[in-house]
Amino acid sequence: MTNLEPSRDIAVLLEVMKRLREGCPWDRIQTFDTIAPYTIEEAYEVASAIADKDMKALPGELGDLLFQVVFHARMAEEQGLFDFGAVVEAVTAKMIRRHPHVFGDEAVKTDAAAQKDFWEKLKESERTASGQTSLLDDVASALPALMRAEKLQRRASSVGFDWNNAHLVLDKIAEEAREVLDATTQDQREEEIGDLLFVVANLARHLKVDPEVALRAANAKFTRRFRHIETVLAARGVPIGSASLEEMEALWQQAKTNEKSAG
Repeated sequence: MTNLEPSRDIAVLLEVMKRLREGCPWDRIQTFDTIAPYTIEEAYEVASAIADKDMKALPGELGDLLFQVVFHARMAEEQGLFDFGAVVEAVTAKMIRRHPHVFGDEAVKTDAAAQKDFWEKLKESERTASGQTSLLDDVASALPALMRAEKLQRRASSVGFDWNNAHLVLDKIAEEAREVLDATTQDQREEEIGDLLFVVANLARHLKVDPEVALRAANAKFTRRFRHIETVLAARGVPIGSASLEEMEALWQQAKTNEKSAG
């Protein structure tokens, strides 16, 4: 068997995948369903490297994500469905089709809003051509729930099913919060919390804020401030579980003040 060496040639990666499927017990038993969670995980690791501005890690993370595409394509090829070339052809065809101002004769649309409108109309025609009957059919069900909520609302808004200003959404948030408090069973609480989160995602869309990005930033902020609490308590010789809520809250406010001063 010919040894393989690291290479920039995509053909080498395809050969690596082929040999893994033929010779590695773990790779051989995988299916689309078992690999899909890894694909999602690798996409998040790419996003994490970007958020952390870790450009040294990014090539490796992008490679891991590319490997997932190659993995799916190889399994499909083994089943006679399609191969990696079909994946490349599909995406290049889509990009060329959706950018006639770049690859065709259509006049260049310099306005970003006009270009977005053109894309939406084109995607609508693609949905019709593929036999989809609902405006929501191609909003992927496996998306993170908050991201999917925003996409569902944006799609519905395109046909006028939407509040016309953010203040009305705030009123709806207050209404949904009251319904959470009024819920009496666990099933009701889950439903009402879901409704509340859904409307919060809608508020973010109205204010042109990406809810996933906003929540990731909030998570990062919470992590920074909580680690400050841990660090200070450790320096005092106080176990985190032994500190009072008042003591931890004071350190939280200290971390908050420090961040504002540094900013």
